[in-house]
Formats: sequence, C-alpha cells, structure tokens
Amino acid sequence: MKRLLEILGDWWAGLVGSAGLPSWVTVLGEMVFAAILIGAFIAVLVLFLIWLTRKVSAHIQLRFGPMRVGWHGAVQTVADAFKLLQKEDTTPRVCDRPVFNVAPFLAFAPTVVAFVVIPFGDGVIVRDLNIGVLFLFAITTINVIAIISGGWASGSKYSLLGGFRSAAQLVSYEVPLVLSALGVIMLAGSMKMGAIVEAQSRVWFVAYQPLAFAVYVIAATAEVNRTPFDIPEAEQELVAGYNVEYSGMKFAMFFLAEFANMFLVSAIAATLFLGGWRGPWLPGELWFLIKSFAIVLLLMFFRWTYPRLRVDQLMSFAWKFLLPLAFVNLLATGLIIALG
Repeated sequence: MKRLLEILGDWWAGLVGSAGLPSWVTVLGEMVFAAILIGAFIAVLVLFLIWLTRKVSAHIQLRFGPMRVGWHGAVQTVADAFKLLQKEDTTPRVCDRPVFNVAPFLAFAPTVVAFVVIPFGDGVIVRDLNIGVLFLFAITTINVIAIISGGWASGSKYSLLGGFRSAAQLVSYEVPLVLSALGVIMLAGSMKMGAIVEAQSRVWFVAYQPLAFAVYVIAATAEVNRTPFDIPEAEQELVAGYNVEYSGMKFAMFFLAEFANMFLVSAIAATLFLGGWRGPWLPGELWFLIKSFAIVLLLMFFRWTYPRLRVDQLMSFAWKFLLPLAFVNLLATGLIIALG
C-alpha cells in the first residue's frame, strides 16, 4: 500500500512538472486525491459497520439479523442507503434555514479531516503532523458546534434539548479523554502518530497505561453517543434527539458521521495503546484494521449490554469518577518518568 501511494505521488508530480504547472498544483492534486480516497473509505466503512451492528445485535439477542438481500444480508445496508437517499428532504417551516442546512455537513466534515492523521500502516498516512494527537482532539470537537446548531435551528424543543444534552456530555467527557492520551504522549515524548507507534516497538502502551486505556474507552463511548451514554438521542424521551427534524440526505450525513466517529475513536485507541500497525506475520495495514475493529466490537457489545444512564448519572460519572482516575494516572505516569 505504501509503495502504491508513492508511485501515484511520483506519477502526479512528474505529470505536473512535465506540463510546466506551478508546484501548488501538485499539492492541490494530492489533497483532492486524499479527500476522494478518505471519502470512499468512509462510505464503504459505514456500510459495513451498519451491517455489522445489525448482525452483532441480532446474535446477542439470539436472532439472525438481515438475511435476504445478499449473502447473510450483506447488501441490505446498500439497499437501505439507496432508499434513504430517495426520501423527500423536508425542512421545518419555523427553522433557521441556513444553519439547518449547514449543520449536517459541519458534523461530517471534521470526521473526514481527522482521518488525515490516522496511520493505517508504516508510511500509510496522509500527513503525519508534529501535533497529530492535538489536531485530532481539536478537530473532533467541532462536532459539538454541528450538533448544537442542528438542534437549535430545527425549531423543535426536542431537538434543542438533545443538542444541549449533547454539548454538556461531549464537553464533560472530552476532559478525561484528553487526559488519558497525555500519559501516552509523555511516554512517547511526541504527539506525532507515527512516533507514538514506533515507541511501541517492544511493548504496547496498554501494558504501561491500563487505567488510561480504560478511561479512554469509556470516554470515547460517550463522545460518539453510544449506549449507555446515548442521552442526546434518547428515543423514549426525545423522539430522536437533535436530528429529529432531519430527513433524506441531511439525516444520512449525521448517520455517516456517527458511525465514522465510532471507527475513528477505535483507530485512535489502536494507535495510542495497541501498537498501531505493529504485529507479526500479517501486513501492518491488516493489523491496524484488526485492532480497530476489535475496539468497535467492544463498543457494540456495550450498546447491547448496558442500560442507558440518566442525565445526572452521566454527568456525575464524568466529573466525579473518570476525571479523578485520569488525574491519578497522569500523576503516576509523571512520577514514574521522573524517578526513571
């Protein structure tokens, strides 16, 4: 994979050079190619994750799940996607139309950008930034703005309440999430995603940071609004939460962002704690996907095992339990490093 990307890059640079075009055309072409590649990957990934969610939930509940469209329902999600895109795109009469239309795309765009710094293999990364971890946590917080905008602009009290709940939840769990990653950064001595993977050449950081790994997984579950932390989308209370007034393509954008974010937080966990692409015998890209999907299956297991928390329980759990644990882990890591 790395060799293929290098060949394509050299071919494009040679083509631009032979045509006598300025150098910024090369950079622009690489950006467009990366965006198309990431977009195609996310589209296929989300279709697979929806099918996998249905099958996992079915087997946990002693059912078969989708079986008729394709082998074991493998094409069922594709059929549902075509049906969803054909739905009428309705707009509430009392909504703030510009904000209402922009919010779904604002929710999906940060997810696409975040994949730029995810190392799928040795050298298989769009940009290995020096501030890769900081960039990830900074860009993913834009989802809060999209959710609040969509909930407020819909002109519905259910949407507005769901947006407020989501903002409170994401801001609360973002703190222990970032603190859990700081221990890894201290051990690796770098925020570059590639450097963090290289620092785990002998032992994965989950062996040194088991508490941080547990805090990260729990906080990440809340960050992507998965059960038992799906308070913003509590169907029994809020109908469907902040996206209740959306339909058609706009609803699909929120749906894409939710499932893509689930894989994104799993990929970050695989990079920070599970050695990234490192592993014996198999190609690095395959190891990375195996580790990421293992975390995805864990999140799916949470969804179909634990009941939803109340709002007060959710907030207390973040500030009174997860945050102190994250600080304890950070303090212990600093003491161990200082004492050699």
